[in-house]
Amino acid sequence: MRVRVLYHDHCFDGAASAAYFTRFMQGVFYPEAEYVYTGMAHKASQLFEDSLFDGDVNAIVDFKYSSDPRLTWWFDHHQSAFLTPEDAENYRQDHSGRKLYDPTYKSCTSYICATARERFGFAAPDLDQLVQWANIIDGAQYPDAKTAVELGAPAMKLTLVIEGAKGSAMIHKVIGWMQHRKLEDIAAEPEIQALFEPLYQRHLDSVGLIGGRATEDDGVVFFDLTGYDLEGYNKFIPYYLFPNCTYTVSVSPSSFRTKISVGSNPWAPEVPKHNLASICERYGGGGHARVGAISFEPGALEKARAVAAEIVAELKQ
Repeated sequence: MRVRVLYHDHCFDGAASAAYFTRFMQGVFYPEAEYVYTGMAHKASQLFEDSLFDGDVNAIVDFKYSSDPRLTWWFDHHQSAFLTPEDAENYRQDHSGRKLYDPTYKSCTSYICATARERFGFAAPDLDQLVQWANIIDGAQYPDAKTAVELGAPAMKLTLVIEGAKGSAMIHKVIGWMQHRKLEDIAAEPEIQALFEPLYQRHLDSVGLIGGRATEDDGVVFFDLTGYDLEGYNKFIPYYLFPNCTYTVSVSPSSFRTKISVGSNPWAPEVPKHNLASICERYGGGGHARVGAISFEPGALEKARAVAAEIVAELKQ
């Protein structure tokens, strides 16, 4: 038997969700199956290709819903979980008990953990550290911006590699390691260290780059990274550099999309009042109440800049 797991690529919670889901499935449903992984990225055309669902069992974790009848399992915690109203209705009509959604969870990993325990009696206490760090990282539960940016903990070093590695091959290795190993042991792997060192230097450079390009006005920080390969920059850098800001908006082109990132400062002196997922949904994006993103076609810079300017103006209100 083959279990295909589609997960949010280049994301700590996405990788951790795939790892915890695999342990859950092995422990309760498919102990002898082969598990194979596909990383998913948000793009302007967010349709699921038919070839993605090639398993005897197909699952999506930490990513948008698909109404494809071949989908067996789904776990997600994003406000913007459905591509269309038809997908949302398809989910509401599903009575399998295996399409599971709850946007109140800080991480998809913690949602899978809780559901596996409460509904199916499965627990993996050796993965408690993984669940804890998925909550911290995906839920921005750091004590301060310094902790989030200076990357002292092994989980933070691993996050840098997951977000910055080219392709998905290393992420698939990490997913395998996460199923049974402590994060500090994974971070100490020579392959991880070899990737971490140049990525960490790039991270340090990005702090200076963003600091040089960003402007703050009326509580909103904006910067445009056109011309720089910083698709995976640490999203807490703006709050490290501008601790009194409330929101951040950025434009960052890459080979497969032109991305607008919208975030709110977890440590802001003024409590953010805008739902960022709802704002991004108006432009075809989504996310959570406190962080969201929009993906346009590659090269759609003028469109992205115009939308970013509209969002900046709205956030100042």
